[in-house]
Amino acid sequence: MTTKCLIYILIIPFSLLALDSINIQGVFKKNKYYQARLLYLFLAMALSYLVVNFLFDVFTSYKII
Repeated sequence: MTTKCLIYILIIPFSLLALDSINIQGVFKKNKYYQARLLYLFLAMALSYLVVNFLFDVFTSYKII
């Protein structure tokens, strides 16, 4: 389990960096800043979850980890 946690720690900044290029404010109504940031946070967590599980499955299938 610690290996997966380390991969999460490495991937979360990359998912935040990738999502930083999307203008989420254009989707929301005016003065809905907190809802937009909350969606941004949930999208970052979901993206990092998918990437970590993919990498973990690849690593375990090739018996790297």
